[in-house]
Amino acid sequence: MTSTITLAEALAAGTVVLDGGMSNQLESAGHDLSDELWSARLLAEQPEAITEAHLAYFRAGADVAITSSYQATFEGFEKRGIDHDRAAELMALSVELAREAARRARVSRPLWVAASAGPYGAMLADGSEYRGRYGLTADELERFHRPRLEVLAAARPDVLALETVPDADEATALLRAVRGLGVPAWLTYSVADGRTRAGQPLEEAFALAADVDEVIAVGVNCCAPEDVDAAASTAARVTGKPVVVYPNSGETWDAEARAWTGNSRFTADQVTGWQQAGARLVGGCCRVGPEAISGIAGTLGAA
Repeated sequence: MTSTITLAEALAAGTVVLDGGMSNQLESAGHDLSDELWSARLLAEQPEAITEAHLAYFRAGADVAITSSYQATFEGFEKRGIDHDRAAELMALSVELAREAARRARVSRPLWVAASAGPYGAMLADGSEYRGRYGLTADELERFHRPRLEVLAAARPDVLALETVPDADEATALLRAVRGLGVPAWLTYSVADGRTRAGQPLEEAFALAADVDEVIAVGVNCCAPEDVDAAASTAARVTGKPVVVYPNSGETWDAEARAWTGNSRFTADQVTGWQQAGARLVGGCCRVGPEAISGIAGTLGAA
């Protein structure tokens, strides 16, 4: 069912389970995501596949679906010949598809929809979302993010997921861009070795969100599982807000080959430590599928 309580209220009461990677679930169903638009291409071509992917995660125990709009930008769609109005329709559709999956799930627990907004580097499709430092000012990045955040907010998701942010400068832009939209947000950095991907200390990066009323949770995503514990503790200490964590499997993305390399290091029993560190929104990112989310839901339910 769709939720009668807000996500912020749920976080105050306990721990909420996020979904896993959209791309790996679509690929496992046989869809080719080698295009620069990644999963956003299916918004135009095979929207039912996205609904089915969300549904798989809800049935596995996820309480929150993150929409397929991570790579959906006006600039990215324009490169594929999709005009502004149609691009806006597709972004709004991403929220509706997740809502439809929640309706089809037919579960008694509350379900929420998080509208994904990936970093500027995701639009470039060259791996720069794992580096940051684009050479743009915070004002330029705000002008990039604000229009699509307005479209996503108008579709009335429960929360905006400002995710995989590699750079504190981009976080500054995003935090400005969500002001006045009337939809709460969470902010998650992509991190490595206790710093943002651009190299800034996490204490400074998380502190940017501490006094932003729109932000209901702060944390990390699309990082290695072993980077979560320290980052979660830092986020909780610096901001006093609920912490959100959804790492990837521990494999490494090869931007040139557009493929993952290495072995998975993600296990459901890790989430107990993340919860103890302050995590209240817990799930997985790239290469973390429904089976792992089911394990997380079971682990947290037994805690």
